[in-house]
Amino acid sequence: MIKSSLPPILHSDIGIDNIELRLLVAADLEYFNGHFPEQAVLPGVTQLDWAVRLGCQHFGYSEAVANLEVLKFQQLILPGQEVTLSISNNAAKGKLTFAYCDGENRYASGRIAFDSTPLSQPSDANNSGASQC
Repeated sequence: MIKSSLPPILHSDIGIDNIELRLLVAADLEYFNGHFPEQAVLPGVTQLDWAVRLGCQHFGYSEAVANLEVLKFQQLILPGQEVTLSISNNAAKGKLTFAYCDGENRYASGRIAFDSTPLSQPSDANNSGASQC
């Protein structure tokens, strides 16, 4: 898995089994270089890396991904956009479900299975009412 720098988090809603993060996809990210010359787009591997790393940070998994399930990239994320990343945890199955969206626009989604259950408890649960995209 690549190790991309994480995007700025503009806002977060944190629940017990889910988080919702409003991200700024800055136009000057190095991941836009050469991907693609006619229209820069955020690579899917970067989107996946962010979901894995942010999910692992919050829910306490190691970053040892066992499997990717139902991975879909529906629309392009372009430079300068703001998107919401929603991540839900199924600790019993060792899986995170993620989705990138903005209102009705759905950009990407999938499920990440890990080699083991979380290493620790989730970080502070300030708001248990976070919603999914």
